[in-house]
Amino acid sequence: MSVRKGEGRSTVYNDITSPEKMEQVNPDNLELEADYLEYLSSIGRAKSTIYQYEHNLHIFWCWNLDFNKNKFFVNMKKREFSKFQSHAINEWGWSPKRVRTVKATISSLSNFIENILDDEYEGYKPIVLKIESPADTAVRTKTVFKMDELQSLLDYLVENEEYMKACVLSLAMNNGRRKAEIPRFKVNYFDDKNLICEGALYKTPEKMVTKGRGIQGKLLDVYTLAKPFKPYFDLWMEERKRLKIRSEWLFPRREGGKWMDKPMKTETLDSWAQTFSALMKKPFYWHSLRHFFTTRLSESNLPDSVIQDIIGWESSDMVRTYVDSSAEQKLDKYFGANGIKDVKSAELTEL
Repeated sequence: MSVRKGEGRSTVYNDITSPEKMEQVNPDNLELEADYLEYLSSIGRAKSTIYQYEHNLHIFWCWNLDFNKNKFFVNMKKREFSKFQSHAINEWGWSPKRVRTVKATISSLSNFIENILDDEYEGYKPIVLKIESPADTAVRTKTVFKMDELQSLLDYLVENEEYMKACVLSLAMNNGRRKAEIPRFKVNYFDDKNLICEGALYKTPEKMVTKGRGIQGKLLDVYTLAKPFKPYFDLWMEERKRLKIRSEWLFPRREGGKWMDKPMKTETLDSWAQTFSALMKKPFYWHSLRHFFTTRLSESNLPDSVIQDIIGWESSDMVRTYVDSSAEQKLDKYFGANGIKDVKSAELTEL
């Protein structure tokens, strides 16, 4: 596959919010938001969840500023929430899923007012969920990557000395971690002393915070296929030396032309996803690599229980959800001209 510049992924990215707009938002709404987010923290909601709720509310506040006279949330009517939903779908091009996600945040804020602030807003009744949501239908075909496609992208990035991007891409390809988890890796996680299984896997020396309930989320040992990842790790480490980067974070943040001792922002990964989409002429999103990694392990005939342990799922049922092999591909592994094939599992060191 040749890597070329072209159209990006079809997901709609909107510059809906801005610091300038947020300064104009109704202060009563901002005070309400602050109380609500503080409440979420007090009941143990994960920081990532609170951040997402805050982001969703900022979108709503800016719409309210631009199209609804900056009205106080408590005084809004059903028709106004309906107008917001219509605007999101028809003007911003949102998917039904995204509309539902933001509406869930707004509805949760409404419940907070009714249940916690009832002494201040007596008689308040949540009305957001009275607005029927759009049908939750898929609007984007799932992207399935083959190894040669991703290898071509890696080759292109290395050829153009984009070593950080190549390292990030290879890491996600070889451990299937979520976008929000990628910035949390540290340089020392990939020391030789952290190799296990005869050098086949890196195992993090400390448990990493992954998606899950509670303030801490879920703490897991995280595994990375060592052999395919190491060349891109080495290239990036050499580039870090040249750039005199001393951060403990493998992928540090760059602000104002300076490298910070902070992990990179996920917004940077969003930007890179658009770049990769353009290069590959195929929609790229980071979660597709979680599917790619799972499929790769499965097609190497590793048992579902082993894949479950490597990725950190609570049930091996998740393996079947993430494997992208077609039914015909699965059958072809086990059946041939002579009937049932003698299929052997691959060694982790071979991956």
